[in-house]
Amino acid sequence: MIYRHFNAPSRAFTQFSHEIIRHPRLSSDAVRLLTWQLSLPQGARESLSRTAERARIGACSFGRAKRQLKEEGFVHERRVQVGGGRWVTQQLVSSTPLSAEQAAKLLAREPVAAPQDTPGPRKPAVGARAVDAPVTPTPDRHPKKDSEEDTSHLPAEAEPSPRLEDARALIGALPLLSPALRHIPPGMREELARLATRWLDAGHALTDVREHVLRGLPGAGTSVQRPGGLVRYLLRDVPPRVIPRPASGISSRLAGTRECAGEHVQTTLFRPVGDETHCTRCA
Repeated sequence: MIYRHFNAPSRAFTQFSHEIIRHPRLSSDAVRLLTWQLSLPQGARESLSRTAERARIGACSFGRAKRQLKEEGFVHERRVQVGGGRWVTQQLVSSTPLSAEQAAKLLAREPVAAPQDTPGPRKPAVGARAVDAPVTPTPDRHPKKDSEEDTSHLPAEAEPSPRLEDARALIGALPLLSPALRHIPPGMREELARLATRWLDAGHALTDVREHVLRGLPGAGTSVQRPGGLVRYLLRDVPPRVIPRPASGISSRLAGTRECAGEHVQTTLFRPVGDETHCTRCA
């Protein structure tokens, strides 16, 4: 038998529907990510990736949790370009599942704040939280001003990764991949290298990172005013690595067969009972 003892909190609590806590298709990380976001104070602008860091949800688990929340309609995203050529991801977190049309209407009501602007008072819809996630990972709020220099926002590493040099070479070669990446500021290359290092440490190959960056570039003829910021945005989240299944050299139907050592016009396979080297016909 099981007994439960519960004292209702008198302060610092949030009401959640049982449909969230007991959702059959959401993992524990997805439920934790959603409830953490919904428990933030009114007007909080914390992105999902920042919440995952604070909740100690790893990169792979965060990717799966976010994908589940998007599939179930609790999270919606869209990318918009703001002043100065910067890209912003609008994230909508809802306490109830929303369709794409419903989410689009709610996001249309939210003013898109440029990364250098201080957000003003917000009045989000009941049960929903809109978050403008800037290209640059930030702490709990937007920076009050945008410095002319691009600075790193990554936490300091106690010991550099052994893949850091490979990542630096990769970032240095990006201008050769596309004309849109020719003007990445030299001062950003070290930060971008550290972002790329996280991909390599997670098991991704150099070609995986290059292809991901190329897929994220706008179409031909579209200019990119801040290529460094775009690359930083593309490398910010590390997806889980998909390990391909090893291809077998022989089909399962032919497993256990052996080539006959006798004289045949064509190669002849047989299934030996012991250590015999000739098929029944040759024997």
